[in-house]
Amino acid sequence: MGTLLNRKRINKRALKRALESAWLYRAGRLGLGAVFIWAGLAKLGDVTGFADIISAYDLVPQSWLAPTAIGLPLLEVAAGLGLALDIPGALGTVLALLLLFISVLWFGVLKDLDVDCGCFSMDDLAEQGALRAAMFRDIVMAAVAVYLVWWRRTVPMGALRHLRFKQNNPHCGKEDMET
Repeated sequence: MGTLLNRKRINKRALKRALESAWLYRAGRLGLGAVFIWAGLAKLGDVTGFADIISAYDLVPQSWLAPTAIGLPLLEVAAGLGLALDIPGALGTVLALLLLFISVLWFGVLKDLDVDCGCFSMDDLAEQGALRAAMFRDIVMAAVAVYLVWWRRTVPMGALRHLRFKQNNPHCGKEDMET
């Protein structure tokens, strides 16, 4: 019984160490940033097709279609670049966009719309159940974004920044440096 408890304790420590890893944080940030850059550039490659998809949801007034079809992909690219470069505000923008996308996809599912997702290309997920699949994908990406928020708030000054702070802080004694 004692061995089983030790394994659980070790597994919890290993999981905590893995979740607090600066490398996992960077991989999530760079991966999510790359997805947003790719999605935004794909939409900018066919602004007219993306405007048609937006129009099919019937959520944006006709006069706002062109600015939305251009502005939304530009915002995606900017947020993706910002996230990849760890620029303040980019993570919040990515999370807000994901919540918007999930809401729009959920609207499409509830209304039983027969439209393309338009997430990465103009004929993205054209088969039955496409909106549900795209919504699930966005929920997974939102979970990654929530992890990134958690990491920023939980890991003290980031795993690597913490060491740098101690080395450069004149108020830390040698005993603090060894911890």
